[in-house]
Amino acid sequence: MQLLKLAHNCLNFDFIGTSTDESSDDLCTVQIPTSWRSAFLDSSTLQLFFDLYHSIPPSLSPLVLSCLVQIASVRRSLFNNAERAKFLSHLVDGVKRILENPQSLSDPNNYHEFCRLLARLKSNYQLGELVKVENYPEVIRLIANFTVTSLQHWEFAPNSVHYLLSLWQRLAASVPYVKATEPHMLETYTPEVTKAYITSRLESVHIILRDGLEDPLDDAGLVQQQLDQLSTIGRCEYEKTCALLVQLFDQSAQSYQELLQSTNSSTMDIAVQEGRLTWLVYIIGAVIGGRVSFASTDEQDAMDGELVCRVLQLMNLTDSRLAQAGNEKLELAMLSFFEQFRKIYIGDQVQKSSKLYRRLSEVLGLNDETMVLSVFIGKIITNLKYWGQCEPITSKTLQLLNDLSIGYSSVRKLVKLSAVQFMLNNHTSEHFSFLGVNNQSNLSDMRCRTTFYTALGRLLMVDLGEDEDQFEQFMLPLTAAFEAVAAMFSTNTFNEQEAKRTLVGLVRDLRGIAFAFNAKTCFMMLFDWIYPSYMPILQRAIELWYHVPACTTPVLKLMAELVHNRSQRLQFDVSSPNGILLFRETSKMITTYGNRILTLGEVPKDQVYALKLKGISICFSMLKAVLSGNYVNFGVFRLYGDDALDNALQTFIKLLLSIPHSDLLDYPKLSQSYYSLLEVLTQDHMNFIASLEPHVVMYILSSISEGLTALDTMVCTGCCSSLDHIVTYLFKQLSRSTKKRAAPMAQESDRFLHIMQQHPEMIQQMLSTVLNIIIFEDCRNQWSMSRPLLGLILLNEKYFADLRNSIVNSQPPEKQQAMHLCFENLMEGIERNLLTKNRDRFTQNLSVFRREVNDSMKNSTYGVNSNDMMS
Repeated sequence: MQLLKLAHNCLNFDFIGTSTDESSDDLCTVQIPTSWRSAFLDSSTLQLFFDLYHSIPPSLSPLVLSCLVQIASVRRSLFNNAERAKFLSHLVDGVKRILENPQSLSDPNNYHEFCRLLARLKSNYQLGELVKVENYPEVIRLIANFTVTSLQHWEFAPNSVHYLLSLWQRLAASVPYVKATEPHMLETYTPEVTKAYITSRLESVHIILRDGLEDPLDDAGLVQQQLDQLSTIGRCEYEKTCALLVQLFDQSAQSYQELLQSTNSSTMDIAVQEGRLTWLVYIIGAVIGGRVSFASTDEQDAMDGELVCRVLQLMNLTDSRLAQAGNEKLELAMLSFFEQFRKIYIGDQVQKSSKLYRRLSEVLGLNDETMVLSVFIGKIITNLKYWGQCEPITSKTLQLLNDLSIGYSSVRKLVKLSAVQFMLNNHTSEHFSFLGVNNQSNLSDMRCRTTFYTALGRLLMVDLGEDEDQFEQFMLPLTAAFEAVAAMFSTNTFNEQEAKRTLVGLVRDLRGIAFAFNAKTCFMMLFDWIYPSYMPILQRAIELWYHVPACTTPVLKLMAELVHNRSQRLQFDVSSPNGILLFRETSKMITTYGNRILTLGEVPKDQVYALKLKGISICFSMLKAVLSGNYVNFGVFRLYGDDALDNALQTFIKLLLSIPHSDLLDYPKLSQSYYSLLEVLTQDHMNFIASLEPHVVMYILSSISEGLTALDTMVCTGCCSSLDHIVTYLFKQLSRSTKKRAAPMAQESDRFLHIMQQHPEMIQQMLSTVLNIIIFEDCRNQWSMSRPLLGLILLNEKYFADLRNSIVNSQPPEKQQAMHLCFENLMEGIERNLLTKNRDRFTQNLSVFRREVNDSMKNSTYGVNSNDMMS
């Protein structure tokens, strides 16, 4: 057991530091060192593990299979072509032997690991390589039989099915590309796998309902994962898949209709047919979505048409019964089907002469895309009417509406439909039940409203043009709601819960509209509507309910959206003060929220993000958006003694200092909002950064240092940019101070220089970190890393020389001269300035430097321990 654990740990070791998520099974290449090559070329190593599996007790054998999973995944570059073919042949022989003696696979752990091993056969080897293995025909037959049997026993080890479907998905996807002359035989076995999956899911329905078992349909993520895999498998030999689905669907649909018409049908029988139809609708949606995996023919489009007609006919039947009864799972399957249908057959890229549309015309009288879109919209309105209190259906229905509103051609067809005009003219809770939330205490139920109004906003924008009267008409319900809240706030005694509920729903609606309005004309109508009339209400809400995230989050998100200059929509006239006035409102909101949220005191760790950090993160995003929006001249604030800019920046610092460094990187949304804000501040407001107290400067520099090694490339890139701005500022100030007739240095610049001279280790450590990453790690953003590096070197030339000597001396004697030359070439032609031309030359040199250093170290028997570099 100990030896197996040791072998397993060795094979699972992350040799090059690239696995960011240990739970993921997709990163399945084992990057073993070249020095281990001989062990893998020796076929007895592989044979040993297969022999062990057959010899030792079931308590140990799963660990053997785990080792084999990793051995099957060693990097392809370890072997030449002949060696790889030989290795694969031994591997397939071992798999064949297990399949011929499957007794031990009755143990669930063995079974699970064996399924993983089968999946690795295709994830690491090409179909063209597999078909050349001597025993391929027999092995693919055994694997197909094993898969079919596994799928039929759906209740045994359901979590392992993923790996079997993954294998067949990859095999099926490879069929169009395989160039080998040997037969792959997938046209024989893939339909068997497809049939086994479909029939086993249908047969499971009755047993699950009869015995009260856990229903796989309740796990939406698992179902979607399996359907994604089946979508590719099912399109291989699609004629057989389609014929099977038509046959099974017609049987279930006919039985369902007969049961509904009968007066003495049992609810169990109806539930069974609804469950079977749910699976079939999901699967039909999946195989239609799988059309993107293969070059499709007219005949296959006609087959899609056969399937689509049947689902739409079923929808007409179920919709007609919604006043009496409905099935939530079947409705979710319908929405999944509509989403797949939309991706493939709605939009600019679709051939309107497709045989699918011809079939829809013949059977249902739907002659073109506009008529099909009217079916989509009809279904959306029906769902909002009857399923308003069912969050999963409502949110997926609105997501479908949202997706339809994005397409350039479809959105123009949509606005001409009478049903869409109805929505634009009647978008209130009396028409759409989901807008009226029954449980008034649960404000999160209203999240779907933002999606609804985003879609409506896009549709309205197409229809609107410059018609302000039409805009005012659309906004009437929201105007009335704002006036109602304003009236509540004006009295000393008001129903706080009702005010919260009305405001929260309202700002979600507005955020949806603001997100959709990305054209200047429309956005300015919205801006003039909300400012200045209703801005005080938003500020009042923040003052009152700063400690209630369910209220503050929507308000802060709305403000962050309003100040975001997306698509240059915030362009005020030269005589307009609106840009400055908008910044004042932003500053007031950040300051109000920031100062109050800091009074909360100690917050439990498990609640700190929800109660505090999420709101702070949105404030950072809001400040970043307004500082980089390019519609405010920030110089006027100091010129006229306006403290709005200073208040916002000082609040940012107070909020920042209240957050531990670890939290900055532990919460991804907070990381991204902070580091992107810092990038803007160091670029355009470096004088403010330079004026900060030493402990604040050190906090910011430490956060940059830690962010340089973050796994999130966006954070790492932002840190590089921020560091570059800081280093450039320092370099300019130092250059200015050494000139003979230099103007007196500003007080903040002088203080910042003094802080840096007092703490040289911070900048030096970042120089070491950046160089470390470039030389020794899988540097994903080399260009970004190169920009601050030149400034860091020029500011620390002696330290850089020591660092260089340390790296050179740590190399084997025969490599030292080559490494020294690499560093010489790095600084070749580089001048002591940070002009763009000089930076670009350094970036080019660095690219060559990294390649040469890697080549030099690749064949080294021992390398530098990067942790020891000048630490």
